[in-house]
Parts: sequence; structure tokens; C-alpha cells
Amino acid sequence: MLDAIRVAKEALATEHLIQPRLHGEREALRVLLATRHGAVLASTAAINQLKALIVSAPDELRAELRKLKRPAQITHCVHLRDRPAQDIEHRMTVRAMRCTAQRVQALQAEAKELENENLALVRQQAPELLDLLGVGPITAAQILVSWSHQGRFRSEAAFASFAGVSPIPASSGLTNRHRLNRSGDRQLNRAMHTITLIRMRLDPATKTYVARKIAEGKTARDAQRCLKRVVCRQIFKILERAEGSQLIEAEQLAQAA
Repeated sequence: MLDAIRVAKEALATEHLIQPRLHGEREALRVLLATRHGAVLASTAAINQLKALIVSAPDELRAELRKLKRPAQITHCVHLRDRPAQDIEHRMTVRAMRCTAQRVQALQAEAKELENENLALVRQQAPELLDLLGVGPITAAQILVSWSHQGRFRSEAAFASFAGVSPIPASSGLTNRHRLNRSGDRQLNRAMHTITLIRMRLDPATKTYVARKIAEGKTARDAQRCLKRVVCRQIFKILERAEGSQLIEAEQLAQAA
């Protein structure tokens, strides 16, 4: 009861409550992302099952497949044919491998098709996101799903807090430090994490930034936390600016009509 009263008082004192997400294009991206995620999980499970079949397969089959890389193994298993001269264990293992490999290929094709649908929607809504280093169709779609629309967040700091990349004070005594924020939208946080990993590996400017933070006494994890905050700020400005320009264009077209 006391907790409920405290939460209600904090909500009433808040000047700008977060708005609910919109439907339409945002919801279209969300359902595509969720369906693709399910296809990817199912594909991973099927690949693991195929690996287990290869490990326990008869020696002749295992010798055919063990030197091949995973894509080649899947293709090879798809084209396996029944061998009537072999015993029942060999024949049924071939059948199981072929069915499992066909399932893997079907799920991978489904995931790729859904990714292309996501890419088309992202290009319609915020093509500027795809120009950023480390931002691909899936991370861009997740960012748009979480962000939803202009004005949903009162500030860039609020967006960073929602993404779980805002620093949380964790000072003690004479030690002044911050720790990672483990709250907020975890899918959006995962997208930010993916972007920072790619930039830390490929972008010279990012490598310099991280090296400078570490030289200042921060740990590698703290340096990455700071980088996430920078990326979040950059993305928020792009989204707010892009949405504003789209509204202006819509008003101009309405006036011209």
C-alpha cells in the first residue's frame, strides 16, 4: 500500500509522462522482429540437432561430414539419398539428417525474408539510421520499435534511461564511479550493445575514444558504457530530426493540396 502511494505521488509530480508506443508502422516492425527472432531460435535448435545426429551417426556418414564446415554440412545433408543396401540404422539416420537440414534451410530462408521486410520498412521510416556505422536492419528496426515516435521521450537523457545506457552512481567513500544500468528496454539495450561492439572493432575514432577512457582510469566495461551513451545521443538526435522534417514535409504537401 505504501509503495503504491509513493509511486502515485512520483507519477503526479512528473512533468512529462512517457507516452505509449504507436501502432501502424511501428507495430509492423515489432511483429516482423518477433517472428524473425522465433525463426532464428528454431533454426539454431535445428542446427544443434543436426550436429548431434552427425556426432552419433554411423562411421561412414560421419566421415563424409566431419571435415565440412556448417553450411556445407547442411547442404550435403539436404542432398543425402536413401541407400537400400545399408542397414536400418544407417537409412533412418540419413532420413533424419535430410529432414533436419531441410528444416534449417527453410527457417534460414524465412529469417532472411523477414529481415528484408524489416529493411524495407526501416528505409521508409528512418533511412538515416542505416548510414550509421554498426547499425543494420535488425538493430535499426529495434531502435524504431522502442523509440516509436517524436515526442515520446521528453529528452535525450530520458531516452538513454529507457535504453538502459544512462550511468547509475555507485560511489563509495572516496571512490567516485558509476555502474551499468540494468533496467529499461533490454532489447533496445542489446541493439546499443551490438552497435558499440561493431564500432569498437572497426571504427578508428571509436578505438581512440575507448583508449582515452581507459587511460583516464576507467575499466573496459565502463568505457563501453560511456560509448553506449554517446551512441544513444547520436541516434536520438537523428530520429527527432528525421521525424520533424517528415512532419514539415507533410504540412507543406497538405498546404499545397
